[in-house]
Amino acid sequence: MARRAALEISPGMVVNLGIGIPSLVPNFLPPDMHVMFHAENGITGMGATPHAGEEDEALCNAGGFPVTVVPGASYCDSATAFGMIRRGRVDLSILGSLQVSGKGDLANWIIPGKKVPGMGGAMELASKAKKLIVLMSHTDKAGNPKIVDECTLPLTSGRCVDLVITDLAVFKVSNQKLILIEHRNTSSVEEVAAKTGCTFEVQDNVKKVAY
Repeated sequence: MARRAALEISPGMVVNLGIGIPSLVPNFLPPDMHVMFHAENGITGMGATPHAGEEDEALCNAGGFPVTVVPGASYCDSATAFGMIRRGRVDLSILGSLQVSGKGDLANWIIPGKKVPGMGGAMELASKAKKLIVLMSHTDKAGNPKIVDECTLPLTSGRCVDLVITDLAVFKVSNQKLILIEHRNTSSVEEVAAKTGCTFEVQDNVKKVAY
């Protein structure tokens, strides 16, 4: 999923990555591609994940995991980092999610009754990033669809998702409609439909790709 998301990045972009799978995206970019990865804790210019034993204990992303930096990286306080988001300076945000609706609603910050540290920057990123990509498993641990007709979990933001990449398929959201554009080459449109909790359109030239 991280490898597929990396294909959506263009040179010169400012990109914010959520914790988990999104944080792996820099590992799949060409070494000569100049991209500035942004984190809410105050780094712009994160690089690939450091090798074991090469971590800098003072250098981490917003999730607290160790990172490297690229030439030209800069540091600021969290308020300035959030100001960059709110001013629309982030070209692309790649986040994980608990649910996405067929209209592009995002629910990614809490399961009722479970303790979490807070929403973090998800609300600002979902509302202000120029493009929003979601990376997530197609179903939850019980096999229930995470792409649904209407989100049943508390919303982070409405009508904000542009692209959904799962372990099974890739959908784009256009005019509040879900459109299948790719699926795993070992699966079928019928399998994708059976594991998706809402209807969707199928692009005429839908691709079969290796995952």
